Amino acid sequence: MILLGLGSNLSSSFGDRFKNIDLAVSALYGYGIQVNKQSSYYESLSHPNKENPKFINIVVEAETYLPPEDLASVLITIEESLERKRNEKNDPRTCDIDIIDYNNKVINFKYKGLDFTVPHKKLVYRNFVLFPLHEISPNWKHPKTKELVSTLIKNIPKEDKNSILKIKKS
Repeated sequence: MILLGLGSNLSSSFGDRFKNIDLAVSALYGYGIQVNKQSSYYESLSHPNKENPKFINIVVEAETYLPPEDLASVLITIEESLERKRNEKNDPRTCDIDIIDYNNKVINFKYKGLDFTVPHKKLVYRNFVLFPLHEISPNWKHPKTKELVSTLIKNIPKEDKNSILKIKKS
């Protein structure tokens, strides 16, 4: 099972934040990535700069024959096709796709000068990943710590629990 986190906090020439995420999900199919489940949309404050536009995030459960490095290549290609610019770390962006879990393995690799750690080192602090992840896979366990996603949610600060909203597409 592959879990991907998708987010957007900027419109693109294709449309708003929701449209960017929907287009990214559709693009996955073109690369042989089968999406089996998709969470609701969640809106959260931008991290770490809460002054930046709010993010819309989802998590999808998928299957693919692609090894992690090739999957990363596809995800970067999709991000760039949706006008993602890589300037400063944590800048607002039209599309961001992260590998949350790859067959319950802990993986580290480099691709195009980018460091990939699966699962993401800060996953346990990220409400915008944990809430949609819990929705589609409530029994998911962190590959390294073996903690259930519900336990990870309990451990995040109350402020983070209260600052995320499940929302309908506008």
